[in-house]
Amino acid sequence: MQVHLFDGTYELFRAWFGAPPQQHEGREVGAVRTFIGSLARLLRSGQVTHGGVAFDHVIESFRNDLFAGYKTGEGLDPNLVGQFVLAERAAEALGLVAWPMVEFEADDAIATAAARAAADSRVEQVKICAVDKDMCQCVIGTRVVEWDRWKDVTIDEPGVIAKHGVPPASIPDWLALVGDTADGIPGLDGWGKSSAAKILTAHGHIQDIPDDPAKWKASVRGAEKLAASLRENRADAMLYQKLATLRIDCPIVCDVDALAWRGVNEPLLAALCDEIGLARDSVRVT
Repeated sequence: MQVHLFDGTYELFRAWFGAPPQQHEGREVGAVRTFIGSLARLLRSGQVTHGGVAFDHVIESFRNDLFAGYKTGEGLDPNLVGQFVLAERAAEALGLVAWPMVEFEADDAIATAAARAAADSRVEQVKICAVDKDMCQCVIGTRVVEWDRWKDVTIDEPGVIAKHGVPPASIPDWLALVGDTADGIPGLDGWGKSSAAKILTAHGHIQDIPDDPAKWKASVRGAEKLAASLRENRADAMLYQKLATLRIDCPIVCDVDALAWRGVNEPLLAALCDEIGLARDSVRVT
């Protein structure tokens, strides 16, 4: 079997920016209508037999307590934020397991579910339906992969290395050094994608990179300046690594049997369609 894991927040954002606004009884519902249609089409294709959808119920998480500059929900359009709960209900109505995350992030839920599913011998492959760089750390060979379902592009472990220059295990370190603007991680001064990839390929993790560049196992331009930047900011680098490391211990129900898709929840779907002014017969999953 295959297990499909969806980033519901990403899916909703994509719908918000890709579809025209639609009002129903004075409420903006265009993104969630598009969200429902998108997941319904995928379910109708027959590809999904087991699946879960993770949401950032609130944008903030435990990482905001660790670093003041970490991403927040500040500046988000209230008309988009108002559809978060609707999207969570939509996933449940379509018969998928929904994980609305508060203390942790949606990515942590996906990482947890991916690790759990990969450990189940019945699972042939886990498809993480997301395109975030940080999700690459969850990839395991060809068993756990990232799948961009919009472009139908799959990234396995060799694909992660080809794209970012480091194996999945070093992705948090790579993001810590180069930064991740989407999450508010600033990175270290002077470190670029290429230099970080070369040094991490040689040493694996930030804590294993020597202070003395003469002891580095790879040659990079400006090594002295890079080493000085790391020496002076190693504590920050380790914090950024922690921020970029996805948790695999979220307290969610994600065993494979619980993720089995058994069809839509008809009462929930009918009620939600009525609430957002969507014709029930327009949502087909078979």
